[in-house]
Formats: sequence, structure tokens, C-alpha cells
Amino acid sequence: MKKIIFTLVSVLLFVACDNPVSKKIKEAKENVSNTTEAVKELNNMQEDLMELQKIEPLTNEELKEWLPDDINGMKRIAFKAGQMGMVQIASIEGTYATEDKSKKFKIEVIDGAGQMGAAATAGMRMLFSQEFEEETETKMRRTVKKNGVKAIEEYRKNNNSTTIELMQNNRFYLKATGTNMDVDETWDAIDEIDADDLGA
Repeated sequence: MKKIIFTLVSVLLFVACDNPVSKKIKEAKENVSNTTEAVKELNNMQEDLMELQKIEPLTNEELKEWLPDDINGMKRIAFKAGQMGMVQIASIEGTYATEDKSKKFKIEVIDGAGQMGAAATAGMRMLFSQEFEEETETKMRRTVKKNGVKAIEEYRKNNNSTTIELMQNNRFYLKATGTNMDVDETWDAIDEIDADDLGA
């Protein structure tokens, strides 16, 4: 009897521990779940993509007009518009910094309108349908839902920098990078830029 109890306890401990077998089972479950979500997202976005292809992308002037002069006390120190114009994709990038340059914030926007824009952002939108979370000594990366929008957060602990990617209104791809800014500070800066006003 003691032998049976010992064997059962050993098996339970083996299953409970973070062994390679249980890891693989967990990964397989996550992959199945992520694949299911990706298929759902693909079905949902087919109609959206057809509609986006018919929309005229924003012009460089419209994007520049939307880009704020300052964000949370940081002044705009640079911008680039139309870098992807050769492939008929509307885009803009703005860089902001505090006076002493101790903090920097960069926002990159790609318009998913038009044939090329819709194709370029389709893959990104699929990425946001996934669910994942990973953490090491130096980095944390995960999917989150903020204000009803799916996003990917990446925080580098060793240099206090953050990257956040998201899709706004299933049309605009936004990538925000905060240098010497944690996740909350970077989200505050994103909220300040009024992404809702894009294409309005």
C-alpha cells in the first residue's frame, strides 16, 4: 500500500512540475487556441479588407496635420511622411523628446486603406488575434486589451524602454516606442495623440 501511495505521489509531482512533456502539452493547447483565433480573425477581416481597398489613403498633408506638436511635455523634434509612398502606402512617423532629451517617444502610423495598405496591415492584424505572454530577466512581451483594442506590449527592463503595437479602428497600424519610458508612460503618450481622430 505504501508503495502504491509513493508511486502515485511521484506521478503527481512529475505531472505538476514544469517538465518538458507538460510544457509541450501546454504549448500545443496554446497553438490550437491561437490558430482558432487566427481563423476567426481571418473570417472577420475579409469583409473589412474589401472595404479598406475602396478607401482612399490619407495624404501626407492630412497625416502631418494629425501629428501633434507636443505630447505630455515632449516637443516634436522630427517627423517623416510618405516613406512608403513608393509602394502606395500612406505612413507617418513623429519623434518627441523632453528638453534634456532624457525621454524620447516615437510614433509610427501606417494607413491600411487602399489596395497596398490593406494588404500590408492584414498580416499585422492577424498577429493581434494571438494570445501570448513571455518574460525573461531582461524582457517582457505580451498581448493585452486596452480600451477595447488588442495590443502587443514589449518592455525591456535593462534600459527601461517600451514598444507598443496596435490596430486602430481595424485600419491604422500604430507602433509607439518609448525610450526611458515604462509601459504606463508609453500608454499615456498614446492616449494623448488621439488615434481616434485618424481618418475622421
